[in-house]
Amino acid sequence: MYKKWNYMIIIGAMAIACSDKKIAHLASWPDASAPVAEKKNHERVIHGDTVQDDYYWMNDYFKKGPDSSKVLAYLTAENEYTATMMKDTEGLQERLFQEMKGRVKEKDESVPYLKNGYYYYTRTDEGKQYYKFCRKKGSLDGKEEVLLDIDALAEGHPYYAATGFSVSPDNKLLAFGVDTVSRREYTIYVKNLETGALLADRIDRTEGEATWANDSKTLFYTSKNAVTLLSEKIKRHLLGTSSKVDPVVYDEQDNTNYIGVEKSKNGRYIMIYSGGTLSSEVFILNADTPDAAFTSFQPRRKDVLYSVTPLADRFLVLTNDGAKNFKVVECPLDKTTKENWKDVIPHRADVLVAGLDEFKDFVVVSERKNGLTQMAVRSLKDNKQHYLDFGEAAYTVYPSINEEYDSQVLRYGYTSLVTPSSTFDYNMQTKEKTLKKQQEVLGGYHAEDYVTERLFATTAGGTKIPVSLVYKKGFEKNGKAPLLLYAYGSYGMSMDPTFSSARLSLLDRGFVYAIAHIRGGEEMGRQWYEDGKMMHKKNTFTDFVDCAQFLIQENFTSSSHLYAQGGSAGGLLMGAIINLSPSLWNGVIAQVPFVDVVNTMLDETIPLTTNEYDEWGNPNEKQAYDYMKSYSPYENIEAKEYPNLLVTTGLHDSQVQYFEPAKWVAKLRATKKGNHVILLKTDMDYGHGGASGRFDYLKDVALNYAFLFKLEGISD
Repeated sequence: MYKKWNYMIIIGAMAIACSDKKIAHLASWPDASAPVAEKKNHERVIHGDTVQDDYYWMNDYFKKGPDSSKVLAYLTAENEYTATMMKDTEGLQERLFQEMKGRVKEKDESVPYLKNGYYYYTRTDEGKQYYKFCRKKGSLDGKEEVLLDIDALAEGHPYYAATGFSVSPDNKLLAFGVDTVSRREYTIYVKNLETGALLADRIDRTEGEATWANDSKTLFYTSKNAVTLLSEKIKRHLLGTSSKVDPVVYDEQDNTNYIGVEKSKNGRYIMIYSGGTLSSEVFILNADTPDAAFTSFQPRRKDVLYSVTPLADRFLVLTNDGAKNFKVVECPLDKTTKENWKDVIPHRADVLVAGLDEFKDFVVVSERKNGLTQMAVRSLKDNKQHYLDFGEAAYTVYPSINEEYDSQVLRYGYTSLVTPSSTFDYNMQTKEKTLKKQQEVLGGYHAEDYVTERLFATTAGGTKIPVSLVYKKGFEKNGKAPLLLYAYGSYGMSMDPTFSSARLSLLDRGFVYAIAHIRGGEEMGRQWYEDGKMMHKKNTFTDFVDCAQFLIQENFTSSSHLYAQGGSAGGLLMGAIINLSPSLWNGVIAQVPFVDVVNTMLDETIPLTTNEYDEWGNPNEKQAYDYMKSYSPYENIEAKEYPNLLVTTGLHDSQVQYFEPAKWVAKLRATKKGNHVILLKTDMDYGHGGASGRFDYLKDVALNYAFLFKLEGISD
């Protein structure tokens, strides 16, 4: 089902843009010269196709090549140019930062959760960027133990991320991972919770999470390749020994798979998961016998995905075996292979089964129908089930932290574009719902002051795309309002509508905020994802353009006031849509954008490349190469007028290397027509996720908003 570009979309976009005449406020920019990147000869030759890449040398900082210092100098010059061009917004950026920070409750505490006799929670203090991880024994009235003071640990580090907090079964030890570079390479440490001292054990180059065996002295963890950062091996560590001699208990041979290790909620099994986009395999081990060998639950099969949920008397298996939208089967504890699987929840063409959360007497089934998440509570005694009701047109709901297996209470999180993040406890037996905590927005917030809608845009091919919107009450649909359209559209990741207190600074200044739930996500089921990947990837881009045109046709905005934003694979989307329909947007924000698709996917030394073959294709195969090249933003830059662009990246990004956006910006500047600005901001301390502190990231948001406001002529 190869789908070509729909030229009617392009013609329609041009017609709308021409009729609109770009009557928006024209931003006043300083008379400053943008950096001009040096061009160096580099040819890529593959499949008989020769391509000149003038900016290939920008890889050198990553590759530790001879032009490393020149790369840093260029990125620094771009940062200085961006600062100059945005100089007149510095006061606005500071006001926006303080405004957004002022909505955050600085001294706060998470809802405690119970695990193995202790209540665990995090709390934040006034003026502190990070948090403290704490617990109380037996009761919330008990004495507080501060297990980790991340505020103290982060001192002196521009970036500090702690993850994978895992307490041993005897409650005496805490394993956790730390990354101080922002490349998602974690060192695992173990802390004695009785003495407060760190053990000598130190495990480098991991995914950051450790899984305890039941003996409280054996850890399993995922080890990463030093160059590609692929998760390649599962290792076993015995406390008191050197990690250099840790035995490999699982070695993944398929470099397109991701692997990980975890413990079942009932504490009986250690489970290794190996999976890609198309197939997966689970290996299990009795948690009481950590020195034994893992066994395959069901050997992997082509195009079959499955995951395993252990119960007291059987296994539940979520699988797409003969079930596009997945189904749930069960099997005995001692007979786990496919011939022993029996359907429990059959396949439904209109419902995607997205996940299971197990308890002793219940299982909670997360589903997707008509683009929205549902949660069904199913009794394990009689298989009767009921659905929770949420009462809003568009929302996000998900199981929260549910560590206790023997519990009748489901904890879940809920939010929408107008509802702050909320935590509920739901008694699955009595059906009583209790709000435990709702995000407090300081300075006053009233949900009734804002309006949210869920509409459907129709593509040129007749597909209906959900669009979620929010705006301030009193908004008039006259085509004059600024609108920011956001999307992602890859990896089957659904961009559900959530609340953001920072976004209020956008809405309160007259912006409409919209999310396009385009193909490539999984909002409308598994087929929705498959229709937006590999050889159907262009559907993602045309869907986004169609959603933009729909919003213009419905008078939410006009092309003079239309803006787009996306990050990572969503940054690829931004690069594609400005090539496809450049005059449709007044401005675009591309964050850590994956825009040099062909070159990156050809270079297996770049972190995570081979893991992505099932998403984008392998360009070593000619058909995949040709298709990728036909949409890759870097490959398709032309001499035409592009919209105003703000491009952001991080020097230490391990997901999308800094050189992709840097090369893209350099080539755009050298090729484009017109006077629209292109700004590149590289954060020299951070990586893919930006700043680690809970306030610092707001400075990036303030820059993004100031860029939009400058283009709209909004100065306060």
